[in-house]
Amino acid sequence: MARAAGNAGGAASRPDAEQVSDRSSAEAIARHVGIGAATANDHRAQPSAPLRLRRVALVGNSNVGKSVIFGALTGTYATVSNYPGTTVEVARAAARFDGAVELIDTPGVNALTPSSEDERVTRDILLAGVDAVLLVADAKNLARALALALQLAEAGLPFVIALNMMDEAGDRGLAVDAAALSSALGVPVVPTVAVRGDGVRRLAETLAAARASSTRVRYPAAVEAALLRTQRLFTGSPIAARALALMCLAGDTTLGDWLRSRLSAAEVAIVEDEWREVRGRLHSRVGYEIARARMRTAERIAQAVVRSSAATEAPAATHVGRCAAVALAAAAAALALFAGDLGLVAAMAHPAARVMAWSVIALAAVTADRVPAMRAALGRWATARGSGGAMLFVVLYVVYRFVGVFAAGTGVNFLEHTVFGAWLNPLVIGAVDGAVAMLAPSGAAVPALGFVRDMLVGPYGLVTIALTYAFAIILPIVSAFFLAFAVLEDSGYLPRLAVVVHRGFRGMGLNGKAVLPMVLGLGCDTMATLTARIMETRKERVLVTLLLALGVPCSAQLGVILGLLGALPIWAPIVWGTVVVGVLFAVGFLAARLLPGERSDLILELPPIRRPQLANVVLKTVARLEWYLKEAVPIFVLGTLVLFILDATGVLARVVRASEPAIVGMLQLPPQAAEAFLVGFFRRDYGSAGIYALFGRGLLSPVQAVVALVTITLFIPCVANFFVIVREHGLRTAVAMSAFIFPFAFAVGGTVNVALRAVGLS
Repeated sequence: MARAAGNAGGAASRPDAEQVSDRSSAEAIARHVGIGAATANDHRAQPSAPLRLRRVALVGNSNVGKSVIFGALTGTYATVSNYPGTTVEVARAAARFDGAVELIDTPGVNALTPSSEDERVTRDILLAGVDAVLLVADAKNLARALALALQLAEAGLPFVIALNMMDEAGDRGLAVDAAALSSALGVPVVPTVAVRGDGVRRLAETLAAARASSTRVRYPAAVEAALLRTQRLFTGSPIAARALALMCLAGDTTLGDWLRSRLSAAEVAIVEDEWREVRGRLHSRVGYEIARARMRTAERIAQAVVRSSAATEAPAATHVGRCAAVALAAAAAALALFAGDLGLVAAMAHPAARVMAWSVIALAAVTADRVPAMRAALGRWATARGSGGAMLFVVLYVVYRFVGVFAAGTGVNFLEHTVFGAWLNPLVIGAVDGAVAMLAPSGAAVPALGFVRDMLVGPYGLVTIALTYAFAIILPIVSAFFLAFAVLEDSGYLPRLAVVVHRGFRGMGLNGKAVLPMVLGLGCDTMATLTARIMETRKERVLVTLLLALGVPCSAQLGVILGLLGALPIWAPIVWGTVVVGVLFAVGFLAARLLPGERSDLILELPPIRRPQLANVVLKTVARLEWYLKEAVPIFVLGTLVLFILDATGVLARVVRASEPAIVGMLQLPPQAAEAFLVGFFRRDYGSAGIYALFGRGLLSPVQAVVALVTITLFIPCVANFFVIVREHGLRTAVAMSAFIFPFAFAVGGTVNVALRAVGLS
């Protein structure tokens, strides 16, 4: 399969690639690849009438440009929702070329016999019935896409192939004869470069000409015999009986409920008996033999329609993608975050410490490919030149500076202090006070009006807290994060980051994909909890959510924490960082062994490093900001309203008093710290700011400050994050996480307090 990825991919087609090859050419390809029965010439000899399209599904492997084509065909007005019974999101939108046609952007898959929730959702969408399928193929990795095409052919579904990324394939010296491929499969094939819009209009015009391919794979004799005996049982389905029988023989357990609703118990038993018999005759996994037969056929087709020539000069981005220091670049950027401008080294008295830290970073980035231990740790796939690592380091550091300084500094200060503090809040307060004066001209107090005023602009008001928090503090930060992530995503770097950290994350019971929500959690844990959906199993999604809620500070909280650490002795940030990171790994390690369920392997294609396209970056950023405004902001409003009600009813004050014994007794903090911890549940940065204020007033010693920061970092998730956990995993899971995190944070804080005092710190 690896050989096919390198040699069987397609690329820039010949000038006459869109013309139909003659019959002898198609028949020669069919004989060469050994595919069954009819070829495309049968379809072309008797062309079918245009389809009446109502629902079209976009299907393809991951990282093939499927979403780009979906956006080009539909515009930006898409409805994104979870597929029923899953956490997998599916986008639906009306087609630009015909508003009556609904396009469905299915998750990226490798097969229609599911091995993940994404593949099950795609299979179920096809099983529910569509009028046509648009198969998006990576032209430089054609064999992998053809394996999917063969499954669509077996399913009897009309489809069109979008042969995408033709420009990248051409850079690699690969050329696909699109006409020969069309003749071999019997379906239309349209070469495209989606990011430039090349071929998209012709693709839209071709969808109505989608046809079912009669190409068939020749499986081992035992499988073919079992197919003859079982496919007669499957009738009345949008998917052909042969495809359903193959899924069952491959051991697809996700079809169980569907089969039992359509087949009798005796018929289900026949299918199970055939599966056991074939497995015994093949002496291996039936699913493996079926997949191998498909892949062999796909590779032969690809070899017949692809020709190789001398590759053009590889772009600079390609060299960056192969550099050895790609892993070290991410580590260096993280080190810059903690050891550069935000606190650790800045807290040192002597400037030589900062020079030394940056010297170590630069030396490591340059020599990563020359040190055997580093080379072994990074893996063979990342053993090339260190200059690319230095380049990536610069890019990531610029992103960090943009997010951390401009967005969290300039942007937040302008919005919070100027727009809200100096303009909007006084305007709302004046309007409310004016309304009160009009309704109560005598000056008599009206309790209802006072209640409304406090709810809007009081200490826990919807304007002074909820809107200020949502728009003045979080919006500029998440906008910068969304923009930065869109750039990294469009460049193809994020999958590499997942591969780099995979080995370390396995110790926490996760795979490298978990780095994406964990890094996003440094921007906002609420949104990061939603991105945990990318994990393939429920166990992994729950584990990532737990770690996010436990010990990943959001950017607003992190800024306050690092600001305080910068004013403490040098041992303080070291203790804080060691404890927080150690707790994350320890809890992840134990939880991975206690939580029921399975852990998935990291199966991830590494796309080439590309130059980000401005239109794609803007589109992704705007779509995510739209999600933030629709989904997250209402949660902030709800959380603030709960806080206001607790304060108005006196519950807030009683909770503060009830928590004083643990805070004063166990953590040995002043009683005033209790309010900071309580407010930290509603706004994490406010809780940290309360600790900062206590230290500034001289009420906390360095040891007390570190104990307080460790505890509030590990404190229960903020109310917005709590509601998102309820939405994603249910109330029971959210309460269980909070019930664990709350005492655990105080236990860790108490342990740190005892340890620091035992070594004589104060």
